[in-house]
Amino acid sequence: MKDPLFYSFVARAKVMARILRWVLFLAVIATAGYFGWKQYGPDANSKTASAQKQAAQRPAIPVTVASVEKVDFPVYLTGLGTVQGFNTVQVRTRVDGQIIKIAFTEGQLVQEGDLLAEIDPRPFQAALDQAKAKKVQDEANLANANLDLQRYTKLGEFATRQQTDTQRSTVAQLTAQIAADDAAIANAQTQLDYTQIKSPITGVVGLRQVDVGNIVNAVTQTGIVTVAQIEPISVIFTAPEDQLPYISEGQKVAPLKVIAITTDGKKPLAEGKLAVINNQVDTTSGTIRLKAVFDNKGHTLWPGQSVSTRLLMKTLKDAAVVPDDAIQHGNQGLYAYTVTQDNKAEFHKVKVSFSIDGRSVVDEGLTLGQRVITGGQFKVQPGSLVTTAVASSDQPQDKVKKE
Repeated sequence: MKDPLFYSFVARAKVMARILRWVLFLAVIATAGYFGWKQYGPDANSKTASAQKQAAQRPAIPVTVASVEKVDFPVYLTGLGTVQGFNTVQVRTRVDGQIIKIAFTEGQLVQEGDLLAEIDPRPFQAALDQAKAKKVQDEANLANANLDLQRYTKLGEFATRQQTDTQRSTVAQLTAQIAADDAAIANAQTQLDYTQIKSPITGVVGLRQVDVGNIVNAVTQTGIVTVAQIEPISVIFTAPEDQLPYISEGQKVAPLKVIAITTDGKKPLAEGKLAVINNQVDTTSGTIRLKAVFDNKGHTLWPGQSVSTRLLMKTLKDAAVVPDDAIQHGNQGLYAYTVTQDNKAEFHKVKVSFSIDGRSVVDEGLTLGQRVITGGQFKVQPGSLVTTAVASSDQPQDKVKKE
């Protein structure tokens, strides 16, 4: 039988446990009430009003804006190229002799057929005169042989048939000899003509490689000068092989336009047309070589010059275009800020397909006519009050026209 004191202790413990649960419950309710009062009570309302007042009193952020425009946007494929003469000739002598005259100035523009240099012609003139004299001699012999043939023919039966046939053969031999004399004269005349070294093409001559008084030989590899044709002129450049189908497709419709600019991308030099697509892809680099031709009337392109190239692939009709400065990069991708009617900044995620010459084509995220922020975005947040200035296209970005 258990002690009554034990039952009394258990009863008191149960009572104390009930009291403790109620105390904890009331404490939780009191804590929740306190925080609710702090959040929604008079003090909270005063803090909210104060924050709104500060936001209203915060000065507007100065930004520059531009409109989303609808334009025809040219899509270019950029690359690097090297200018080459349309034709380049290493002018060499075709006969041996001494240079007696240099008839060009280095860097001069010469026409086809202009005299460049002259070799001493006297030995060749003598050979020509000798060939002409030999022909005269053979013509005299032929005339005499023809007279003898006529005499033998008139003698009839008094001349033997052998004499007549022999004389007729002599006439034929001398006739052939005169033909050989004509060939020798033509060859001597050609050799004499070769003493005047003329430009085979129209172009610009380079640095001369021989001086007056030097002996030149036809068998040596050293030339007199190099002539490069620069009107027209060509540019060899490369394009990625994955663009080859689009280039070929466009070239079948019409020759694609190519623009040559300086390697720093600042100064356009000339416009031309794509002329040749190489017949194989370079497997080591995965590129295809292309050749463009330029009229080059202003001589802005020069053989050996390095240039940047832009191949016009296509033109996007009525594309939505904004300045590149309007497109920002963030953790979630590309975005842009627009300005609403009440001069509040609004956040937009955007999708850009092309970006060329400081302009970007926006496929998604913006609509035509919206004002996008192009400067001052580092201070802007969604909902920020802004004051706008419109960037002028003919002025630097820091000189803007206030709205």
